[in-house]
Amino acid sequence: MKRIILEMGTGNDLYGEDYTKAACRAVDDALHHSSLILFRSLGFDHADMDVRVTIAVQDPEKVDQTIVAAKLPRGNAAVQVVKGGLDVVDDVHNAKSVIATAAVEAYLDIDPKDWVSA
Repeated sequence: MKRIILEMGTGNDLYGEDYTKAACRAVDDALHHSSLILFRSLGFDHADMDVRVTIAVQDPEKVDQTIVAAKLPRGNAAVQVVKGGLDVVDDVHNAKSVIATAAVEAYLDIDPKDWVSA
């Protein structure tokens, strides 16, 4: 499998302290930066694409990976959650805002012999 795209995104939940919501918003942000027209242009099937998502948040156990994977409109999704992102604590109101980052990588089984260099 060859990586054909890498997109990054950020997302947040400012008031609900919901890590999954912030992660989903980060994935949405990343997806809105890309268009995989090579599938249509070259006749590849989206079902053959693997999509690996890495989410970074301060409390990885609070992210529902199944919900995040469901945000991907195409491909075979795999989600990994790691420590990162940012929590902004509001001590005055005893609350925090959750900020997540996402890396979305798409992979396709491409035979290098099918490509000609110019």
